[in-house]
Amino acid sequence: MSENRINETAEFLPLRRNFLSDISLGRFSERSLHETYLENKSRRNMCNDCMARVPYATLIATIMCCLGVGIFCGTMYRGVTICSLMMDQVFHLRLGWLEALQLVLAIIGASMAALGFMILCVGCLATGATRHKVYRAWRSRVGGRISCAVFMTITYVSQLIWLVIFAILVVITLLFTIFWGLCSNPRVQSLDQCIDFTQFNFLFPNNTRVEDMKVCGSQEVKLFCKDFVQNAEVMFILATVAAILAILSLTHYLMCLSANYAHIRDHEKFQELQELQYLQDPGDPDSPQPGMGTLSSHHHAKDRF
Repeated sequence: MSENRINETAEFLPLRRNFLSDISLGRFSERSLHETYLENKSRRNMCNDCMARVPYATLIATIMCCLGVGIFCGTMYRGVTICSLMMDQVFHLRLGWLEALQLVLAIIGASMAALGFMILCVGCLATGATRHKVYRAWRSRVGGRISCAVFMTITYVSQLIWLVIFAILVVITLLFTIFWGLCSNPRVQSLDQCIDFTQFNFLFPNNTRVEDMKVCGSQEVKLFCKDFVQNAEVMFILATVAAILAILSLTHYLMCLSANYAHIRDHEKFQELQELQYLQDPGDPDSPQPGMGTLSSHHHAKDRF
């Protein structure tokens, strides 16, 4: 009985040898597992390092700015076009400065987009390990502080301009709301009464005729109420909301630039402290050098602006 078992074992041994592989041994060896762990760890460190260089606060403000300015320029361009057609077809007035206003809107959009991306570049340079490489020298730190101060001034002035634009849009939206209230009058809808704008004569040029300040007839009432006032009011409401979003983004920019200015200023003190600690003996247990990792990581963790 024992001989039969020995023979059976001998018969299965060659099959077992056939399934042995140097690849499987190398794949699950201690060295391969250690190399795989180090490779994954290095990839995670690279990913964390890249994520630490992103100025999230400035990026959010840039998205808000581009979104608000884009909606503002689009709605205002459409609103100005509707107003130009309304003045031409209903009130028989030709206002050339409305076409110039459309060009001004395009310039405002391009300027705000350029300002937002430049501030985003400043935020990238003043965030994480990038700041330690860019603002290592004294001149670069001074240049960084000056650039932050200049952009803070430009942003503050831009915010004041946008506040004025917001106030003007509130007045225009309120005015078109009054116009829509006049169009909702049952007498006007039944064409029994004209829409009289003689009380708003201060909004018209001095040479405007009195009959041109009145909207009478089914054709003119339809053009004024349905085609122009209703569409223009929606455009100006959206432009007002977009102006609020632009103002919030500029306020966010001011906070981010102030934080970046403080980080660049404090980086000089941090650099001096680091140089003083490098003068200590690294092998000395009483040296504060081992604590640099904690100080450096704590300094990196709160500068993502």
